[in-house]
Amino acid sequence: MRFHASGQVSRAGVPPAGEAPSRRLSLEPLTVAHAPAMFEILNDPKIYTYLDFPPPPSLEHLQRVYAQLETRRSPDGAEQWLNWIVVCDGAPIGLVQATISAEGCEIAYVFGSAYWGRGYAMEAVSAMLAQLGEQKFFANVDEKNERSIRLLERLGFSAEFGRRDAALPAGGTPTLLG
Repeated sequence: MRFHASGQVSRAGVPPAGEAPSRRLSLEPLTVAHAPAMFEILNDPKIYTYLDFPPPPSLEHLQRVYAQLETRRSPDGAEQWLNWIVVCDGAPIGLVQATISAEGCEIAYVFGSAYWGRGYAMEAVSAMLAQLGEQKFFANVDEKNERSIRLLERLGFSAEFGRRDAALPAGGTPTLLG
């Protein structure tokens, strides 16, 4: 299931750009140095219930992935990769990411299951959206992932209906992406 939001999305409780995203959280640009702490979080089997990829097979593999992401660009230069580690009380609890392309800005997020249900995802994703400014956002979500769907709806995203490549503008009818 795909969710879309154009322009302004909810940034409730998020301070202006440049300030801390919340009293509880900070967002740090992802680097290879985050791999050891994130490897532990990403080996939590509960987070893969609705994801279409497995945990990283090794710390070395995750370090290679993070080294590529740290470039902030896809190999062909068509996409900008923005990834942040979400930190609470000095320790990583998850990550948020934005992939910006000609199609728009796809967002994603992953948090260790020990941190679910505490509002961290709402705070972190809101802070990321505030940093990204006004643009066309979308997210792909498993239709059974009710927590993620509720989060996106609270942020102002709407479910897409019909074709996978259709966008649903706020208050509009489905239109095809160009």
